[in-house]
Amino acid sequence: MRILVVGSGAREHAIVKALIRTGTPAADLVCAPGNDWIAKEVEVREVDINDRLAVTKVALEERVGLVVIGPEAPLVNGVSDALREQGIAVFGPDQKAAQLEGSKAFAKEVMAAADVPTGMARQCTTIEEVESALDQFGAPYVVKADGLAAGKGVIVTKDKDAAIAHAKNYIAGGVLIEEFLAGQEVSLFFLSDGETVVPLSPAQDYKRAFDNDEGPNTGGMGAYSPVPWLPEGFVEDVTEKVALPTIRELARRNAKFVGLLYCGLIVTERGTRVIEFNARFGDPETQVVLRRLTSNLADLLYRAATGKLSVGLSPEFSKKKAVTVVLASEGYPTSTAEVREVTGIESAESIDDVEVCKASPVGRVLSVIGCGESFQEARTLAYEGISRIQLQGGHFRNDIALKVS
Repeated sequence: MRILVVGSGAREHAIVKALIRTGTPAADLVCAPGNDWIAKEVEVREVDINDRLAVTKVALEERVGLVVIGPEAPLVNGVSDALREQGIAVFGPDQKAAQLEGSKAFAKEVMAAADVPTGMARQCTTIEEVESALDQFGAPYVVKADGLAAGKGVIVTKDKDAAIAHAKNYIAGGVLIEEFLAGQEVSLFFLSDGETVVPLSPAQDYKRAFDNDEGPNTGGMGAYSPVPWLPEGFVEDVTEKVALPTIRELARRNAKFVGLLYCGLIVTERGTRVIEFNARFGDPETQVVLRRLTSNLADLLYRAATGKLSVGLSPEFSKKKAVTVVLASEGYPTSTAEVREVTGIESAESIDDVEVCKASPVGRVLSVIGCGESFQEARTLAYEGISRIQLQGGHFRNDIALKVS
C-alpha cells in the first residue's frame, strides 16, 4: 500500500522513519511537502498542505491507499474531508472533529458534556472580561488563545500585566482564562477509529524554552518515553474517563473522530485532569513514542482510518527508553533568526541508536533522539548526537530527562 504523509516537520520525519522501521518499504512512501532531509529517505512532492484540492490532487496522482496528516492546520481547514470525498482512507479527523484542537472553548464544551475531568475556565472576548476572570481565578494566571497558535498561545505567569498583555495578542479570536492546576504533566496518544480507542505509550515533554522550566512556552524542547512515575492503572484510567467519553461525545455531535487523539494531561493531588486536546501526533513526543514502537505502524494507522481498530493486535513497544532533545534557532520562540546552515547531522546519525528528525530552517530546527537500555544511556546518546551538530546561535535545553530514572 502506498502512503502519503502530509507535513514537513520533525514530527512527519519521525512518522516516515517509524513507517520504514516497522515494515513499510521506503518506495511505498511519499511526503508532501517534506523537507530536504526527508527527501533523502522517501519521495517528496511540493504542495500547499492547507489547500484541500492540491493535497487531494497529489494523493490521487500518487494512487495512495492511506493519507496520514501530521500538522493541525490542514485538519482544521478540512483537508481530511476533501480526501474522504474521493474515497481515500485518511488518518486524521474531519474539520468538525478537529475543532477539538482548533477551539479551546469547543474542547471545554465537549469535556463538560462528556463529564471529562478538567480545570475550570472562562471564555473571554474582551479585555474587561479577561481582567475579571483573572481576578476570579487568581495567580498563577493561565491564559490560552482559543484558536491555533503553534504551541505558543498559552502563558502561565504570576504577573497579571503579562497575562493581560498575552491576552491582548489573541483577544480578536477569543481567549480562555483557566484555573491553575499544580502537578506533573504527561502526554498520552490514542489511535481512534471513531468508536474504538487504542492507547500508545505515555511521554513527557518540556514546554519551556530554557533549563529548569524557565522562559516562555514553546512547541516543545524535548521529551522522553516511557514515563515510569505514573500511578498504576494510569493508561486504563485515562482510556475510560477521558478518551472514550470524548470520542463518544464527538460522535453524538456527528463529529466522528478518526485519527490521533492527543491527551495533554496533568496528574494532580485530586487526580488526573485534561489540560488540552490535540487532534494529531504531538511534537516532540512523537519522536520518542514512535521510536519505541515495534508493531507495524502502517497497519495500525490504516485500521484506525478504516474503522477496524477493534480487529488485530494492539501496539507493542520496546522496553528501551527514548529521549529527544530539540535544537532551536537563535531567538526562538520570541523572535525569528535568519536561515543559517546546519552541519554535523550525518556525524550525529553515525552514532548507534541515535537518529535525527529534521524540521524547519528556523524555529525548532531538528530533534535528536537517543534510545538506550536506561534513561541515562538514552540521554547520553541524545546529547552526544546534538553536540556534533552546529547551528550558529542555536540553543537547546540541557536538562531533558535529567531527573527521571
